[in-house]
Amino acid sequence: MKLYLDPGHGGTDPGAQGNGIREKDIALDIAKNIKNILLAGYQNIEVRMSRENDTTKSLSQRTSEANSWGADFYLSIHCNAANGAARGYEDFIHNSLGSTSQTASYQNIIHAEVTKLNKLIDRGKKKADFHVLRESAMPALLTENGFIDNSADAALMKDPLWRQRVAQGHVNGIAKAFSLKAKPAVPPQPPKPVDPSNLYRVIAGSFTNRKNAEERSAALKNKSIETVIATAEISGTVWYRVQAGAFSTKENAEKQLETVKKAGITDAYIQSDAPPAVPSEPKGYSILGVTHLSPEHMNQYAKQVNPNAANLGSFYSAIGEYYGIRGDIAFAQAMHETNFLRFTGDVKPGQNNYAGIGATGNGAAGASFSTQEEGVLAHIQHLYAYASTQPLPPKYPLADPRFSLVKRGSAKLWQELNGKWGVPGTNYAESILNIYKNMVRFSDQKLEAVLKDVEGS
Repeated sequence: MKLYLDPGHGGTDPGAQGNGIREKDIALDIAKNIKNILLAGYQNIEVRMSRENDTTKSLSQRTSEANSWGADFYLSIHCNAANGAARGYEDFIHNSLGSTSQTASYQNIIHAEVTKLNKLIDRGKKKADFHVLRESAMPALLTENGFIDNSADAALMKDPLWRQRVAQGHVNGIAKAFSLKAKPAVPPQPPKPVDPSNLYRVIAGSFTNRKNAEERSAALKNKSIETVIATAEISGTVWYRVQAGAFSTKENAEKQLETVKKAGITDAYIQSDAPPAVPSEPKGYSILGVTHLSPEHMNQYAKQVNPNAANLGSFYSAIGEYYGIRGDIAFAQAMHETNFLRFTGDVKPGQNNYAGIGATGNGAAGASFSTQEEGVLAHIQHLYAYASTQPLPPKYPLADPRFSLVKRGSAKLWQELNGKWGVPGTNYAESILNIYKNMVRFSDQKLEAVLKDVEGS
């Protein structure tokens, strides 16, 4: 289960204020407690927070991040204010949802668990057209945990133990709503035996004359560095090595080596008995390959998030197939870049720039293309530049204005686009592949429905 946890406000937006406290601080502390309790106590739960410190983040950034990640549930934590005229707890789902919806079911469960522990007046379960409830592609709940400008509620908010109880109430509700299983108690484990053949030894001198080794050992002992003298035979010659420790981790050996060198032994070094590491093949999913999803499934998936999304699936399928690029994952990348074709960033809809080509931030809108097909063509060609060292096939003209700027063949896997296409982009490819996974699941559900119709006919 993937939970997107959103502490409201932050940075330049303090939220509601009153009685010497700010909403952004209270919301962040409650959210951090929720995350810590969930990760420590439950299995198969992932938590991503919109912010983990006092940073500014727009509402569209928050919902786009949750959608791209493929969250199962969006939980937004807030406090309320009403000029001191109200107090209590309430929570909200989007006002378009009925009482029998899955989201309403989650609200019922979480509301009951939170109100058991928060010591606040229960103001009930409500609905509203808040951005995070409207623009999130998954069930979403916003909780208002007391009125910050009410002195009685604020006195509770100032108590860290109360904030932890509120977090526990949220956790209890999430665990019940999503049938989370508690982690089993882990018995203490005995320390692992050290493998003497896999140690990092700090050698503070190596001599053919034992007396020289003994002098070096004595000099180090005078500086409170304990040593032993070990012998080794190399090509028929016996060497006396002054060993200043043997460690199971290289990090600890490096610390000891630094200490020995500070004692004036500049020729000291680390000798490892560990076999050399075998370089592993890079892991990830290839950019080159077959397109599995149909154009119709791509279009339908986009429209479940943005009903006004353009029908681009046929372009991504046909052009992707021609270049040998996975067109359906390129489509998922376009959904990530454009916030499901809503264009909430620097690139505007009329540019037909679905890959953010040339949009480098700070208002730079990037390239523009005359048609939707040309925009998709430029996207696929840009991927081809990264994934292949072969010249462009001749069928289409070059549409990508930055094709020549790419180091050819530098990213054959989607994961290798991190830091290249998305900067710094440490989770750029993961966000794309999460959207793709949701597309596959969506398509499976559609095909299952068709199968049921066939079997029932």
